Amino acid sequence: MLDQSSIEALMDEAWPSLDREESGAWLLRASQGVTQRANSVWPRGLSAGADGAALAAAVRDASEWYRRRRLPLIFQVFDDARSAGLNDLLDGLRFTRQSATQIMVRGTSGLPSSGDGRVEMSRGPSEEWLRLWWSVDGRGGEPELEVARRILTGCPSVYALVRDDGGQPAAVGRLAVAGGWGGIYGMATSEAHRRRGYATLVLDALLGQGAKEDLKGFWLLVTAANHGARSLYRRAGFTDYGSYFYRQAPLRRAPSGC
Repeated sequence: MLDQSSIEALMDEAWPSLDREESGAWLLRASQGVTQRANSVWPRGLSAGADGAALAAAVRDASEWYRRRRLPLIFQVFDDARSAGLNDLLDGLRFTRQSATQIMVRGTSGLPSSGDGRVEMSRGPSEEWLRLWWSVDGRGGEPELEVARRILTGCPSVYALVRDDGGQPAAVGRLAVAGGWGGIYGMATSEAHRRRGYATLVLDALLGQGAKEDLKGFWLLVTAANHGARSLYRRAGFTDYGSYFYRQAPLRRAPSGC
């Protein structure tokens, strides 16, 4: 099974920022403010007992990098002992805590052998796929949607879409393939089609595709407050692995949280 540093690297690969720069051990990521994930610092290499002065200097450098891009300074902070020193520093600087997110994983046993024939699979996001996902998770207009499309297609992926009996798109999802593992992203069901089993059809199809591609296992990210989605994923064999949240500098406007 994955260790923490490996899953963090897979998560970065599966949702790649358009603008990125190494700053010491940290990775600074920006994508014109579209999604927190693609516009946040990944503070790689943290360890318990990290030097406070070095952390403060790294935060100042990151702040300047984002200031030049007219973006808020946001950290993606994993909720474990490695982050204690950084959290103490950010607490003192009055950074907020936002978008608590659960990491879930599953292995390859008991995967669906094949997807439902009603689920349409493709190697790129169709316009219908994009529009449905954006209607649920997006923030912004056409320029922001174009940035999101570039993020989505920055990693080899499979896209699933299921329609209702009238032919209207009902639910979508994405399987990002990175390092021999599969990440479930972009799970979205239109408001009119919820609680009718469409999300389960999409998830089963993506897991079945992962079985065909002989992946080592799967991970996904779900907001901690989304109890319905977490129940769906548990029924599909996913278990809790870890968690993270975003920490934002005060008095700045956050980008969208998907």
